[in-house]
Amino acid sequence: MYKNILVPIAFDSDSKAHKSIEVAQALAEPDAKITLLHVMEHIPGYAISYLPAEYLTQSRAALEKELADMAAKVPGAKGMVIEGHSGRSILEYGEENGCDLIIIASHQPAMSDYLLGSTAAVVVRHAHCAVHVLR
Repeated sequence: MYKNILVPIAFDSDSKAHKSIEVAQALAEPDAKITLLHVMEHIPGYAISYLPAEYLTQSRAALEKELADMAAKVPGAKGMVIEGHSGRSILEYGEENGCDLIIIASHQPAMSDYLLGSTAAVVVRHAHCAVHVLR
């Protein structure tokens, strides 16, 4: 059983967020802390100029609301949105916050990452805690 679980959430068409949350609840101690984390990737400067000025602010607010709604259904859970590179940011957050388990979904791998998605592969290879991968 784990006390501090990190569940990275990707909002894409293959999202396995609900399954990840179910696994977190099954592996959590009764008073465990569960963090639902979404990492907003940086948009390159050349691309940001084509987006409306309020795009990032509105996107972040929508993501925070979605995570808060998801977390409200899970005892001991909270939602967090951070910015950065997905793999590195998940690892840094987990280490800085003393997480003892990361539950991450792997999806649609490229040939170079045939068994795991690229973000999941980075997390599995470099995490300082247990990692549970969902396929």
